[in-house]
Amino acid sequence: MRIIKLTDEEQDKALAELLKRSPVNYTEYEKTVGDIISDVRMNGDSALLRLEKKFDKCDLDAESIRVNDEEIAEAYKELDPAFLDVINKASENIRSYHSKQVQQSWITTSPDGVILGQKITPIAISGCYVPGGRAVYPSSVLMNVIPAKVAGVERIIVCTPPNAQGKAPAGTIVAADIAGADEIYKVGGAQAIAAMAFGTESIPRVDKITGPGNMYVALAKKACFGYTGIDSVAGPSEILVLADDTANPRFVAADLLSQAEHDPLASAILLTTSDRLAHAVSDEIDKFMKTLSRAEIIQQSLDNYGYLFVGDTMDQLIDAANAIASEHMEIMTENPFEVMTKIKNAGAIFLGSYSSEPLGDYFAGPNHILPTNGTARFFSPLGVDQFIKKSSIISYSKDALSKVEGDIELFAENEGLTAHANSIKVRFDNE
Repeated sequence: MRIIKLTDEEQDKALAELLKRSPVNYTEYEKTVGDIISDVRMNGDSALLRLEKKFDKCDLDAESIRVNDEEIAEAYKELDPAFLDVINKASENIRSYHSKQVQQSWITTSPDGVILGQKITPIAISGCYVPGGRAVYPSSVLMNVIPAKVAGVERIIVCTPPNAQGKAPAGTIVAADIAGADEIYKVGGAQAIAAMAFGTESIPRVDKITGPGNMYVALAKKACFGYTGIDSVAGPSEILVLADDTANPRFVAADLLSQAEHDPLASAILLTTSDRLAHAVSDEIDKFMKTLSRAEIIQQSLDNYGYLFVGDTMDQLIDAANAIASEHMEIMTENPFEVMTKIKNAGAIFLGSYSSEPLGDYFAGPNHILPTNGTARFFSPLGVDQFIKKSSIISYSKDALSKVEGDIELFAENEGLTAHANSIKVRFDNE
């Protein structure tokens, strides 16, 4: 990996390169995605089944597109019992963590007859997209479905691409069943997003679509936003390790590679005050590359979006980390908790040498569906909040309203909205 002296100029160059990876920049694919969405919206199941045959090379019908009870039972038999046990353990951790995010409705009252509050209501139907292709992600099933379940969503559906034989991955099916999904559909890509956004004869229209996917899935979610809710337009995975001279270079190298293997567009960045550490990490990466199965993908990722930055001070590195606003941030310093207090922008923060990023991907409990491409500046991880709605509650007695009547009328009149003012005034016309 390239070792670069951290300067404002180099930081700006890296940020510009990283932001190019965002799906919102892939405008040349928008027409293709738009045509798929229009087809599914207009023709329902017939378009969906035709597109599945085209893209996933499988023959399905309105009955077989949904995973049935026999397929669920078969998936459990196919799964390694040890892996099944791990899925169960992970699901318990994820459920426990997200249960702490649950909010309650609240009401306040005052003696003069003012009642104010907030009503929490879960969305009715959520749709979870689980990608396939280069790898299978039962972990993403747990991270999407469990927060929805904890939030109280009444109906949760899962869409995932099938193989050429029309089968969904066993791990995805089992994870969906354990997490509490109500329905699983064998459909992928932009056509799956369109089906959930607008509904077909077989797949219900959902109130919100969550989950990662490829460029076509991301663009489809962006195009369907407004007709349905979405979590975010997710970009490629990324990791940033913030380290000083106390960090173990072998650990740092392994963690950088853990994200680089996702995708040629994935990003892996080290920010360190130690030139010695940067060179040691580079050497360890070279060693690991001789043994890792996805070395070709990793190499493309590192060549395009891998950086080993060496800065002068920890404060300089922290400023750079906040500017990059990485999806995953690991802090391997002498006092990681102190450094963490200065981090403002990160999707998930991992503290210390033994808090490797895959711990969050699979097992610890916090969600691994995180803001990417710098959106950690204003977005949060997927959680229970994304599956609820908040309604304001307002109730004034006549006496309470009379005390503020003039204030409201004056405000409305100053905005030129005389009908607003009148709707207050008429309540006191005869007094």
